[in-house]
Amino acid sequence: MQGRFHLYEGYSLCKVTFPMRIFKLMGVETIVVTNASGGLCQDFKVGDIMVIKDHINLPGFAGQHPLCGPNDERFGIRFPCMSDAYSKDLRKLVLDITAELGYSNFVHEGVYCMVSGPNFETIAEARMLHILGSDSVGMSTVPEVTVAKHCGLRVLGLSLITNKVSLDYSREEKVNHEEVLQISKMRAEMLQNVLVTFIARSHQVETINNSNCIYSNAV
Repeated sequence: MQGRFHLYEGYSLCKVTFPMRIFKLMGVETIVVTNASGGLCQDFKVGDIMVIKDHINLPGFAGQHPLCGPNDERFGIRFPCMSDAYSKDLRKLVLDITAELGYSNFVHEGVYCMVSGPNFETIAEARMLHILGSDSVGMSTVPEVTVAKHCGLRVLGLSLITNKVSLDYSREEKVNHEEVLQISKMRAEMLQNVLVTFIARSHQVETINNSNCIYSNAV
């Protein structure tokens, strides 16, 4: 897919995650999700790529959860486990690929936190998310991954760090959407190299077949 539906655009989480269920019915077994996010980890730099190893579903804590309501047993169980939402095998494969491509200096693993948006975070909010263990923050991805995991799909998540989230009241600089888009374009070719190589080598992971889906967006 090109792009995605966002909660902040006014779509329900049912619509936001609807493509995942379509993919399941189409026979897709593996999805790759990409996004742009703000870096909370002080070791991250603008332009770094984060391999998502886990997430924090902040809207879910407030009841905005894509699995609320009657459970459709055709897709998954009522109470799915999310402790392994992002496949360890796929993460290892993509880390090996980035090392071979010479990208190791700007590729890291980390925890992604979703907020609903559309505003960027206050300094107090950013500090809270950092304390909770978030390495980056964005406004998407988690609902789709949650439903994909519920459907039994394997997930690889890549997040491009397009800005540093301010944790300091003395900092004057402010994040803006134009800079986010500029950084996304700068790293687009490298991300494409990673994904093309990943797809070509995905046969190394035993349970992946040829039904791969690339699902990407900007924010």
